[in-house]
Amino acid sequence: MLAIASFGLVLTSVLLVERRSPAISREDRATPTPLATTRNPAPNVSNAPPDLALAREIDRTIDESEPAQARWGVFVMSMSDGRVLYSRNGDKLFTPASNMKIYTTAAALDLLGADYHWRTSVYAGKQPDSNGVIDGDLTLFGRGDPGLASYGKDGLPLLALELWQHGIRHVRGNVIGDDSYFRGEMYGLGWQWNDVQWYFGAQPSALTIDANAMELMITPGGKFGNAATVKLQRENRYFHLTNHTTTGERAAPASIGINRGLSDNEIRVWGEFPAGGRGFTAYLSVYNPALWSATLFNEALLAQGIAVDGEPRSRDSRAAEAERFDPQKAFEIAFAEGRTLGEIVHQTNKESNNLYAELILRTLGKERGSLAPDPDPRKNRERGDDEAGVAVVKSWLDRSSIPIDGLAIRDGSGLSRLDLVTPEATARLLVAISKTSSAGVFHDSLPIAGRDGTLKPRLLREAGKLFAKTGTLTYDHSLSGYATTQNGEVLAFSIFCNDATGHSDPVRLIDEIAALLVAYDSHSKVK
Repeated sequence: MLAIASFGLVLTSVLLVERRSPAISREDRATPTPLATTRNPAPNVSNAPPDLALAREIDRTIDESEPAQARWGVFVMSMSDGRVLYSRNGDKLFTPASNMKIYTTAAALDLLGADYHWRTSVYAGKQPDSNGVIDGDLTLFGRGDPGLASYGKDGLPLLALELWQHGIRHVRGNVIGDDSYFRGEMYGLGWQWNDVQWYFGAQPSALTIDANAMELMITPGGKFGNAATVKLQRENRYFHLTNHTTTGERAAPASIGINRGLSDNEIRVWGEFPAGGRGFTAYLSVYNPALWSATLFNEALLAQGIAVDGEPRSRDSRAAEAERFDPQKAFEIAFAEGRTLGEIVHQTNKESNNLYAELILRTLGKERGSLAPDPDPRKNRERGDDEAGVAVVKSWLDRSSIPIDGLAIRDGSGLSRLDLVTPEATARLLVAISKTSSAGVFHDSLPIAGRDGTLKPRLLREAGKLFAKTGTLTYDHSLSGYATTQNGEVLAFSIFCNDATGHSDPVRLIDEIAALLVAYDSHSKVK
């Protein structure tokens, strides 16, 4: 996994990233949670000598470290007999960061099934005439597919090809990108405004395309004083790029600012880039993904040889009732089915993909919201699919006998600073999902220590013995998953560190605790 590039930043809204896939989550700038730090072991913690020895080692590791001033929560239990080996603030609330994703993905896998497919459709108000002419608009209707793409053999090119094969040669209306399938908030509750211009804060639209992100590449100009070269991955009138950069001396530090408007696709780049400096790529989110999808689909139709008289437009659930689209009253001319939920969950957890997690949450609310209705019929009719998804997740936890009192779930990805869960609930969730038919798919979606995903560069000595989801926000870090011990026992664990404002690295300490779990031997004789 590539690291965040250490360039000088001129505004808090600026983020410079080395070239890497936009699928990997970046979560930052969190606000500490003002809760007291207390050592509160659960009353049913095992008192077996090996378990007590493990507890002493974890306590010593935390208490003798610099990050001890941070707030720590740890809960460890056996998958075989359910005994609790260790609890430190296990029932206290913590900001989980991306550990929120295991709540979303576990509930979705169990309730929707790993083979669930999303369907993206192309509709017309009328069937084409004998000359292949559609006399009206063409609607690209999304249902939340996280993996819809504008390139390759699938996605938009495949839909355009299907229209051609159906004999369509001319669209006399507009191409409309419709994301009205989902109702609710445009972004997750508790997301910060300066997150949403970056790929990790991309809008979870029912009509998502190319991860709702765009690459911006910056390289030095030809000579000192010239503007740096700033290019978008795909030049299109949908974006407007203003370049106010200059090329500085070779020894000068980079000081580049990037801003994408909160409600438009106006991109401004300014500052100084050193001559001879290595180029880099920033990944920006796309405002109004539905309109972007319609724009790209319009291009795909033209490339396929289908003429379009109108222009790309978008429509969402906030449209006036008379303007809303009803698929039941239209003709489906083509459709595409994306990857399965199991495949999407695999990428969501391995790479910590925020957008995918948010789309899974909204899909869960749309498809299974009836499992957790609001007691107030009026609120139930008006609630968004994001809110319904949260209700479904909490209902699933409750039915799995997982304590939910006080839990605050505000999004599906953990980018929200308003999410609060406990280490105990998280560890018990890991046990609960292991008892379902989706256990294998969920387990295999977690990063493997020293081998893949966000754990590839970590816990190298424990490689292959620990499957766990990482989480990182500024001041807040987490790791929850499964650890295989020296004698083959599997432990479910959750480690949270909040309010870590010091200079030392709390992630290193989290890994030390995880390593103690792998080194643990319940058969060892303790002196």
